[in-house]
Amino acid sequence: MRIMCLNGWGGKLHDRLVPYLAAVAPDILCLQEVVHSPASARDWLDYRDGNHLLAQRANLFRDVCAALPDHAGIFCPAAQGVLWDGKEPVPSQWGLATFVHKSFPIIGQVQGFVHKSFSADGYGDHPRSRNAHAVRVHDFSKARQVCVAHMHGLRDLGGKHDTPERLAQARRFADICSFVSEPGDGVVACGDFNIEPQSLTFRILAELGLADLVTGRGFTDTRTSHYRKAGRFADYMLVNDRVDVLGFDVVAQPEVSDHRPLLIEI
Repeated sequence: MRIMCLNGWGGKLHDRLVPYLAAVAPDILCLQEVVHSPASARDWLDYRDGNHLLAQRANLFRDVCAALPDHAGIFCPAAQGVLWDGKEPVPSQWGLATFVHKSFPIIGQVQGFVHKSFSADGYGDHPRSRNAHAVRVHDFSKARQVCVAHMHGLRDLGGKHDTPERLAQARRFADICSFVSEPGDGVVACGDFNIEPQSLTFRILAELGLADLVTGRGFTDTRTSHYRKAGRFADYMLVNDRVDVLGFDVVAQPEVSDHRPLLIEI
């Protein structure tokens, strides 16, 4: 079983991202920063936040569903706000999505918030609502159950250091992992956590028996050349001792986002 975790950057590099996902076709894909704009037929819309302008693939969720036709796609919105088609506002949902190959039946799942709650009337002030999703699947080939959970951690304009909100976020994420998993399950917990490697988040997740592969295997960068700020850590993937890791990589090439994909084979 191959599991990938990636922040899709709103599909900004869509022409690279979607073919890459179709080619790799992981059994389970955990994708953050997913845009879903069912009211628009446009391919691209603009996100505006003050002077910040970012092109967004208007229906990235639909695009990835089309690229992975043998997967069940689950979109988990964190907020509905406005993207722009020129001068016209377009309602658009933003969140994360999980794609599971249909050969692995989903026998349990939970979706919830790790910071704030669903924002229905705009994306809101920073730090904005953040959510998580976990699935429990049955692997017929190994006669086992695997729980895969991911979250998109809050973005604090003050940096990636520990805050009370981030510690509360970690506890909520741990609760979501615990809720869907059963004793004896392999557990993979991942996402764009938006924290530094020394964060107390890892102590909280260690209480579930989870250990990080990114720092544990000596990787020092989870960002691509499209990210030009300091602080090269953002994304992490943790496993418990029921997961037999056959291979793990923080994929440097191709660059399909400002984040690197995390890819594990178990």
